[in-house]
Amino acid sequence: MPPLLRQILTSTLSAWVIASIIFLLSRSMSPADGEQFGLTENMPGTTVLTVAQQQAARQQVRNRLGLSQPLFYFTLHAPPAGAHLLLPRLSWHGTANQYHAWARGLAQGQMGTSYRNGTPVTDLLATALPRTLQFTLPAALAAAALAVLLATRLAARLWWRTAVINLLLILDSIPLFLLALLLLLLLANPDMLTWFPAYGMGEADDLSGWNQMMNTVYYLTLPTLSLILVTLPGLTVQLEAALQRELAMDYVTTARAKGLSTQQIIRRHALRNALLPLLTLLADLLPAVLAGAVVVEVIFALPGMGQLLSDAATARDYPVLLGALLVILVARLTAYILADAAYRLADPRLQKSAA
Repeated sequence: MPPLLRQILTSTLSAWVIASIIFLLSRSMSPADGEQFGLTENMPGTTVLTVAQQQAARQQVRNRLGLSQPLFYFTLHAPPAGAHLLLPRLSWHGTANQYHAWARGLAQGQMGTSYRNGTPVTDLLATALPRTLQFTLPAALAAAALAVLLATRLAARLWWRTAVINLLLILDSIPLFLLALLLLLLLANPDMLTWFPAYGMGEADDLSGWNQMMNTVYYLTLPTLSLILVTLPGLTVQLEAALQRELAMDYVTTARAKGLSTQQIIRRHALRNALLPLLTLLADLLPAVLAGAVVVEVIFALPGMGQLLSDAATARDYPVLLGALLVILVARLTAYILADAAYRLADPRLQKSAA
């Protein structure tokens, strides 16, 4: 079996196992009475329900949410009191269980419906994900490009190298939420500077396509900058250290003897070799940025995946929470597969070993 196909199958199986564990844990913590998700909705304030009416309403909500069926294919029961063999009893439920219904729906591209409003999870994700990618994808690309540009300059041991590395290390020690708040207080504060808006996406119906795009870029500058600043230090320091190791190799001495400058050696020879151990770190970049969007979108009040995750966690809306986590999980596994493929393309020794 080709290594790339084996990697895809292994990653798919891993994703399915992790998703199944998350599903079973989330459903085991779902509210038992359904009161939080519609029992008292649209009822007058003076409505008083009898005990029987409350039980019937709870059962109706449980049926609507799919919580009335068994959780898995089987259930283990404690042995009856006084039994000689202390072995659990097993009850088999067949395919009439919550996990089978969820797995069948997921195979068909369906992730269930929201507990709060009954909206399909796929519709919520399809609305939220593009809004998040509007600033997370540019942030990941900009951080990677700036890291390569800055690391190649730092590796040349210019006079400002030590000061910049120290600044990057200080920046790396600042948590994302604090960094975002500092940018908000410094650049979107009437008492300091009001260069950028403090929150929102800046959507307006009266703007044309180009003006609307520039308005969105204006509103998303601080969220994007927050993610760039929090990911740039780690990438730059790691790449600069790898370049320093490459510059100590024998082939660099040969290149210097041929009259090449340090920058020419870095660009033509050292950079490609230094990028190899950094591919795994780059594979974590986009998933990490997506995870960081939770913090950024809450601070800047952006209606994307992060805000959706935060609201779902607060309301215990487990189908939405699980769907958003699945998107991040698939993004991470896809990044690992692409990094593995890029590593094999960049290193001929791996191609020969695979052959």
